[in-house]
Amino acid sequence: MPSGPQVFLLTGCAGGMGRHVAGLLAAQGRRLLVTDVNEKALEQAVQDGGWRSKAEVEAFRLDVRDPAAWEEAVGRAVSKWGRLDVLLNIAGYLKPGYIHEVPAIEVDLHFDINAKGVIHGTRAAARRMVAQGHGHIVNVASMAAIAPVPGIGLYSASKFAVRGFSLAAAQELLPQGVAVTVVCPDAVQTPMLDLQLDYEEAAMTFSGPRPLQVEEVGELILTKVLPERPLEVTLVPARSGRALAAKLVNAFPDLAVRLGPALRSRGRKAQKRNRNNG
Repeated sequence: MPSGPQVFLLTGCAGGMGRHVAGLLAAQGRRLLVTDVNEKALEQAVQDGGWRSKAEVEAFRLDVRDPAAWEEAVGRAVSKWGRLDVLLNIAGYLKPGYIHEVPAIEVDLHFDINAKGVIHGTRAAARRMVAQGHGHIVNVASMAAIAPVPGIGLYSASKFAVRGFSLAAAQELLPQGVAVTVVCPDAVQTPMLDLQLDYEEAAMTFSGPRPLQVEEVGELILTKVLPERPLEVTLVPARSGRALAAKLVNAFPDLAVRLGPALRSRGRKAQKRNRNNG
């Protein structure tokens, strides 16, 4: 492994989980190419976090749907620092809706951003990493990639694609010295979760005991994912049993039909409480 601070390329760094993880890595003095489609918000995140005072940080506008932009982003990191050690695919998109009601554009947005964005990024980074003989690609999916979630079916399906692709790519790339990890967190307290409060369709998102905090996801990535490079890792509130439940639903789909009404009822109550508290 080359000496010096590791070189990271991160997506979705203007807000939410991506912004938090980028801040943690900057505090560790890593070399970062931070990206987002919202260039103004990205630069504001860099300035507000003081990332450049802690590490070598370059901001780059990246639309993850654009394969050519991915090639440029990877090339930018390599030209600046000579290599790319880690890709963190964090950017995502979600809008609740029942499948018989959603417009066609939502199908494209969910799959173009969540699934194809990850695939384009993995392709671009993997070519460089295979050539240099090492690397780590971390793709953020969701617990909705293990157990399908009605009401956010497009999001769930796109994250199933992320998980399936990541598990297959991991097997292809491991002999080349490149690890792939797929991270499947439960609902995380971010703007993506906030927007679901006003959608009855998203009730099941709120069926857990509490949402995870970005700090919990960040700790998982820094203390387990990056040093251990596992194939897959899940994250749920402590002692909730939701990871096991999701795996069981994945193995026995009829369980989802049986458990669904109770989970939606619990989620609707939590939605109402959170709206009132907000």
